[in-house]
Amino acid sequence: MACISKRRGRYVIDFYDQYGKRHWETMKEGRTKEEAKKRLREIEDSIDNGTYMPAKDIPLFSKVAREWIEYKRPRLRETTWEVYEGHIRNHFHDLNGIRINRVTIATVEKFITDRQTQGTHIGTIRKVLVTLGQILSYAVRHKYIGYNPLKEAERPRGQTQEQEEGTSTCDNIRVLTPCQIADLLAQVTDLEYLTLFMLAIFSGARQGELLGLKWSDIDWQNSQIHIQRTFNKGRFFTPKTKTSKRKIDLGPTVITELKKWKLACPKNSLDLVFPNKAGEPINYSNMVQRKFLPALKAADLPKVRFHDLRHTYASLMINQGENIKYIQTQLGHSSPTVTLNVYAHLMKPTNQEAACRLENAIFGATGSKMVAEKEKGPQPIAATP
Repeated sequence: MACISKRRGRYVIDFYDQYGKRHWETMKEGRTKEEAKKRLREIEDSIDNGTYMPAKDIPLFSKVAREWIEYKRPRLRETTWEVYEGHIRNHFHDLNGIRINRVTIATVEKFITDRQTQGTHIGTIRKVLVTLGQILSYAVRHKYIGYNPLKEAERPRGQTQEQEEGTSTCDNIRVLTPCQIADLLAQVTDLEYLTLFMLAIFSGARQGELLGLKWSDIDWQNSQIHIQRTFNKGRFFTPKTKTSKRKIDLGPTVITELKKWKLACPKNSLDLVFPNKAGEPINYSNMVQRKFLPALKAADLPKVRFHDLRHTYASLMINQGENIKYIQTQLGHSSPTVTLNVYAHLMKPTNQEAACRLENAIFGATGSKMVAEKEKGPQPIAATP
């Protein structure tokens, strides 16, 4: 039975924890009995949910973060683990010296506000918050805290009101028009890079997926490439998600170019479609600096990222009215919602063709006649003979 007593002018809380062990907690001098009762309620709540720990045993945020990152090491792709570890090393200095149970909603919101004030990019803040959320969830599972305060904290907003209403485009996405694509490809004389650029534009595959592509991944009969691996930071990886492992449809022109390149492609032990002279995957940075950017400049085109070829593919597919579910599967997104979130601003604000198709489906051949007669107004009734 917990109780509060006063000894030598200070209130003492006497209680048993969730394991039946007796504890005493002495309040600081000058604290009132009401404050002691409030503290007792906090203790009882933590005992009820199994998270009570003596103050001296409560770990710092930095210790919990280190425990979590080591726990995740065998469970994550190495490059992903390195990103998380970098977040812990570079972004949580304000939290490291705080006891984990003192990380509250207010603490998290101040952390977010401070990052914004310091000019940290909104995308970086969001990624760091993913890491923070996982650390706090780990703390909940291990009974260091009773709840995850990030879940109730107000997140940073990355869009202006105009962007949320769909009246402006996303600054991070730049696409080429069909004419610009033709101008770009006209400047590429090297068959390997011409094939690579064409495949990037007409498949929407990610750069790592293209660099890791093998000849055995090409289904010549069905005109498809099978995405089964990716090459990033000098290593091959299996796709992160089930939807990333996919089959992408190709047109006859791209298939023809692939056949031409297969005849010219040097043999390599890895069976790569785009090998370097040593038979290894080509270096992404070198490819961009020595081939892609010079081709853009020669074609007098705006400077875009190689990844924008993927956005170009998505934009063209949307413009020609392809089903969003089909576009999602070709891009390897986890759901159509992800595709819509990324590319909704590329969709036409008006679509009279869709409205006409709906009318034709309902009214058939009589639809336009009904409309025409309605515009003429009521017709005089012929006299009966």
